[in-house]
Amino acid sequence: MRIAEIKKRFSKTYYEEISKTISKNSKQAKRGENGLWQRRFWEHYIRDEEDLHRHIDYIHYNPVKHGLVKQVKEWPSSSFFDYVKKGVYEIDWGETYEESKDNLFGE
Repeated sequence: MRIAEIKKRFSKTYYEEISKTISKNSKQAKRGENGLWQRRFWEHYIRDEEDLHRHIDYIHYNPVKHGLVKQVKEWPSSSFFDYVKKGVYEIDWGETYEESKDNLFGE
């Protein structure tokens, strides 16, 4: 709720300035976008612990999904390694990970 309120206040305060930079005939204007927020952004409130774990899995697997690496452990700046140290994941986690409709998060 805090993030939504911050975005609302920020948008309200700066909307006039931002809207000056967008042509009325631009693609953004036709889609009702103002160029301020990422177009494909969606908010999601974590419902329970299982939902949290699915999202953490998604975050860790995302570099593999998008072809940036072949294995989760190859992404050096990932928080995945912190979870391995805590015993949440094995170092080879994700090698047999298969996405299902339960693992899709709006993409």
